[in-house]
Amino acid sequence: MILSREEFEERKAAAEAAKAEQSSVFYNRSRPMTLASAGKELNDNFLKALAEREEANRSGKMTSVIFIRDYNTLGQEVSGYIDYAHRLKTQDFEPYFCGKKRLMPGPSDLCYYNWKTQTSTSNSSPNFEVIYDDPNGLLFKSKRDKTMLDPRSGSSRDSSGTLLQSDLYVHVVLYDRSVRTF
Repeated sequence: MILSREEFEERKAAAEAAKAEQSSVFYNRSRPMTLASAGKELNDNFLKALAEREEANRSGKMTSVIFIRDYNTLGQEVSGYIDYAHRLKTQDFEPYFCGKKRLMPGPSDLCYYNWKTQTSTSNSSPNFEVIYDDPNGLLFKSKRDKTMLDPRSGSSRDSSGTLLQSDLYVHVVLYDRSVRTF
């Protein structure tokens, strides 16, 4: 195919623009990220623990599953497991760290149960597959390295569970998994 000088220059400029856009996307990924918890005065143990884990969950070095049991705005007891890394990608966490909003499990999280209405859901996330039919109970299988997170045991070789005292919630447990890279 023979191009005129003008066509050549247009295609060259388009290719250079595409290359510059690609390298800026890489640059944006490598820039330090702004954390939603940065600069916030956190008085609750749970929010402090989330802030400590925020960077590692955002960067993919760690995945955390949050278990919360508390009362919703209707006064109904609800409980559930939340994939923290996934929620960080899909929600703005600034209102949680500022105290304007409460982090609560919902029907779209890993697991959710409303004790009054008997509503129960389970959903896999980009990080975990929910295994609810295992004879040993509820398990979360990492989609990256296929290891299991067992909420009953609280810890294993690659994960640990931490029960937190919180003034904001009835019951909170954080399960942290260090992500293995191959």
